[in-house]
Amino acid sequence: MMTDKNALEIFVIVARTQNFRLAAEQLGVSRPAISQSLRRLEDRLNITLLQRTTRSVQLTEAGQRLYAEVAAAINQLNRAVADVAELAAEPRGQLRLAISSIAERMLGGELLAGFITAYPRIELDITVTDEEFDIVGQGYDAGVRLGEVIAQDMIAVPVSRPQRQVAVASPDYLARAGMPRHPQDLVHHRCIGWRKGPGLAPYRWEFAEQGREFDVAVNPQLTTNDMGVMIRTACAGGGISFGMEETFQPFIARGELVTLLDEWLPAFDGFYLYFPSRKNLAPKLRALIDHVRIGSAAISTDTARR
Repeated sequence: MMTDKNALEIFVIVARTQNFRLAAEQLGVSRPAISQSLRRLEDRLNITLLQRTTRSVQLTEAGQRLYAEVAAAINQLNRAVADVAELAAEPRGQLRLAISSIAERMLGGELLAGFITAYPRIELDITVTDEEFDIVGQGYDAGVRLGEVIAQDMIAVPVSRPQRQVAVASPDYLARAGMPRHPQDLVHHRCIGWRKGPGLAPYRWEFAEQGREFDVAVNPQLTTNDMGVMIRTACAGGGISFGMEETFQPFIARGELVTLLDEWLPAFDGFYLYFPSRKNLAPKLRALIDHVRIGSAAISTDTARR
């Protein structure tokens, strides 16, 4: 037998207050509406639940039994609904992100520190990875990667300005080995390369000339999947390295590294926060989107792919 949950809730409040007027005030309805609802409930159950007089409301034996059974359940159900409504009002819960290791702006600390300060009830769980995988299938809420490698069925919001890859070396190395004049000259230099993992080929260094893209298969004498190793070795004069300009920028600013071959290294679309759908977007993810957009004020939010 299907029973109207609203009718049961009205019954519980009337039983608790033993007063139709007080129950009507609590529920924001009229006393006749309370009476009609209870009458329909009794008709449905085919039993009297309340003895009504002009001065009092008393539970029958059946009413006492029903109240004992359903009051706690109604309260628990209302609390559950209130908790869900509170989730919508205030972002909370765990937010799992998969972020590329070269997304310096997201991983620099300042943006993340600002976010967890602004939203103390959101727990960030971040995996730094350069593997390409289905974030939904792996249980992540969103990811941060370069726009060019994000699947077209994802929603993507820009979280950085346009990026550029650069070739860098220390002044000491260039004084000893000379300055390459063209990307193809790199095959004659000692290079410091990057790879995703053991057994994988080193990343091919990408350039462009008169609108035509090409890559150079340098033969690195040192290859690693750790950007810190690459930077420290390059600063120590170990050779020429290649990566995101944003990553090298502090060392370039201090003069520890200088850029090479700039005319062959144009800018391209930067990093995007991506996720599967805007439908029923969780408040915690919406909070992150708003936060990174505010932090990227120079980026037009209209550039988000739809």
